[in-house]
Amino acid sequence: MEFIFPAGIAFGLTVVLSLLALIFFPKWKLMDRPRKYGLKRNPIPYYGGLIIFTAFAISVLVFTNFDKHIAGLLLGGFMIMGIGFLDDRFGVNPFIRLAVQFLAGVVIVLSGIGINSITNPLGGTFVLDQYKIPFEFNGIFYHLTLLADLFTILWVILLTNTMNFLDGIDGLPSGVTAIAAFTIFLLSTRSGIHYGDQTQVAMLAIILFAVCLAFLIFDFSPARMLMGDTGSTFLGFTLAILAIFSGGKIATTFLVLGIPILDALWVIIRRILQKKSPMKGDLKHLHHRFLIAGLTKRQTLLVIYAFCVAFGLVAVYTGSLMKLVAVFGLLFLMVIVGGVVVYWGKRNRI
Repeated sequence: MEFIFPAGIAFGLTVVLSLLALIFFPKWKLMDRPRKYGLKRNPIPYYGGLIIFTAFAISVLVFTNFDKHIAGLLLGGFMIMGIGFLDDRFGVNPFIRLAVQFLAGVVIVLSGIGINSITNPLGGTFVLDQYKIPFEFNGIFYHLTLLADLFTILWVILLTNTMNFLDGIDGLPSGVTAIAAFTIFLLSTRSGIHYGDQTQVAMLAIILFAVCLAFLIFDFSPARMLMGDTGSTFLGFTLAILAIFSGGKIATTFLVLGIPILDALWVIIRRILQKKSPMKGDLKHLHHRFLIAGLTKRQTLLVIYAFCVAFGLVAVYTGSLMKLVAVFGLLFLMVIVGGVVVYWGKRNRI
């Protein structure tokens, strides 16, 4: 009951706000532009990320203990959501978006959230914060841990853009985020594997799960409303923070989001090798290749959901060594799946 009631409120709030958006977004001209992307359908409400952020923020403020960590999460999330909204509305230079993402990562670090160490699956830990540089700002003393802080910011930027890259099919970011958030929730509520109290992390995770699950009702293909970069980047940012919030669940999140993360990294590398901007979109992501290979949008969603659920279960119910084995298995699976869909895509073109 401790988590069911907040989840229910977050779910209901998201549904109500989404229904209101279906009424008012067309009047406010907050609609998508299908003709811009060569789609032959009528415009539908866009900027659903505003709903996601609002429902999440209200639920978090009501059901969690407000502290500097929550303040950093909401402030950084607002920055990410805000630049995403401006990009959806007017178009923003990719480097400006990247700069805002970097600043949001700095906000997270200054709020005391960071990756201070990484567990070595073969034993021990890799300590990232052993070298500290003290400094004072506005009468408050801080410690700059260059390696740990930089790793934290890069992790935030990676997941923020991974979820943005994933936003190529209706329902993909919301569904994958719901799976990842629920996995983190399960891990946070398991007894005997944590050093500190994980109630705050579990509450944040179940709220994010409920919000995404509710929005999926409107977002699942064929969608009645889209979240845009306003929502996808905020979801990626929030998952990044949940992964490092109070103890760290980097390996868990990497496994659940392994397919999207590896796809994002491969896309960036491929674009650089082709001397193209890594921030310029194309239709060569894994989910696009599934479609070219002959799968429907819903089939593609279900396949990627299944991968996320499978690796999520591995992350929850296995130890560090098995997680390492699963990471190598994930790499192998990515190569096999990528090869198969590219092959079938070429056959279909022929």
